[in-house]
Amino acid sequence: MTPDYDLLLLGAGHAHLGVLRRWALLERPPGRIALLSAGPAAWYSGMLPGLLAGRYRPADCQVELQALCRAAKVELLVAPVQSLSAAQQQVQLDDGRTLKAGWLSLNVGAGIATPAQQGEAMQLLAVKPFAGFLEGWQRWQAAPQPLAILGGGAAGVELALALAGQVPQLSLFCAGHLLEGLSAGVRLRALGHLRQRGVWVREDCPISRIEGDCLLSGDEPVWRGSRLLLASGAAAWPWLAHSGLGCDERGFVLIAPTLQSYSHPRIFAAGDCASLPGARKSGVYAVRQGPVLAANLSAALRGLPLKGYRPQRHSLALLATGDGGALLDWHGHSAGGQFYGRYKDWLDKGFIRRHSF
Repeated sequence: MTPDYDLLLLGAGHAHLGVLRRWALLERPPGRIALLSAGPAAWYSGMLPGLLAGRYRPADCQVELQALCRAAKVELLVAPVQSLSAAQQQVQLDDGRTLKAGWLSLNVGAGIATPAQQGEAMQLLAVKPFAGFLEGWQRWQAAPQPLAILGGGAAGVELALALAGQVPQLSLFCAGHLLEGLSAGVRLRALGHLRQRGVWVREDCPISRIEGDCLLSGDEPVWRGSRLLLASGAAAWPWLAHSGLGCDERGFVLIAPTLQSYSHPRIFAAGDCASLPGARKSGVYAVRQGPVLAANLSAALRGLPLKGYRPQRHSLALLATGDGGALLDWHGHSAGGQFYGRYKDWLDKGFIRRHSF
């Protein structure tokens, strides 16, 4: 069976945006290439807290894919993925179409881990996918109620600081320490901001399940309410594990330093959907994978040798504090204030500008 495409890019994540930008500015590889995206625009996660805090408009936080694909001479297909067959290199779409490609590249991100739930008394809203989250949040805003946020990483902290003051009461639950993996200094700064904004923080309190309107840690009830915002750990999309691709114990695609699947070398994966030692599930790492992925996809289509990606040992972290400022963490050092907020704003707007054609 002749493939529909020489290369099919699944997902408009940060790495694929970088691939398309590189091909728009330089020569793109030969063959018929398409980008498959669930929507016509790609949300930039770094600007979501600013959007919720009222500092950005939705249009400010999105990359329009049609213009970017046109500049890169790549077809744009807008449809959600239903399933993938790694062996046949076929993608089944929600609308019933089947696409086949000689090479595949996955940059589809990840979902959010959800506790087991009994009953429907508590409404759950996951921060991803962003379009669905924003629709749900607008409904919740129409009638504000006490809110709990599950997740003590950067996303949970930024959301708590952005939403503090927009709900009657806000609680943040962390399975371990707040901002685990970042410096003690930025953790103390974050705790200070959260305390100042009236956010109740509960550390070392993993949520085991939801019963009715109650969150339980082990068998201990720790919070009661009707709304829970999920910003906890990444969860792999179920269709990845069902695709036949070699995956780790959590369902993420196991890849080599060339960003190829170990089990199916004609399939590449990058960003949160992939599993590679040293590469965290963070947009910073996905952006850095972009140039290597672009070079390797071009080389694969031309039959040339591939290069390896080496995850950076240290990465800059900038956390929005909801008031226009930001917290900085770099190599064990921390700082905070409006200057870093303006720096983050410059970086975020620069990302959108670089991918707008």
